[in-house]
Amino acid sequence: MNEFMNCIDLTCADGNAFCLLGNARKLAKELGLDGKTISEEMISGDYEHLVSTFDKYFGDYVILER
Repeated sequence: MNEFMNCIDLTCADGNAFCLLGNARKLAKELGLDGKTISEEMISGDYEHLVSTFDKYFGDYVILER
């Protein structure tokens, strides 16, 4: 299993937009990705867009549960 693998329940507090953005910034830094660009892409739409963008970049490391 990957060292970053984690699970986020989107139906609880960890699934709110602010927590997802924080997790995205942290993971981006750990993975050497551009967190600012990813965050900007995440907030460029509604909540579903934010979740799908998070999954696009971090789906190999984080399982999002609904």
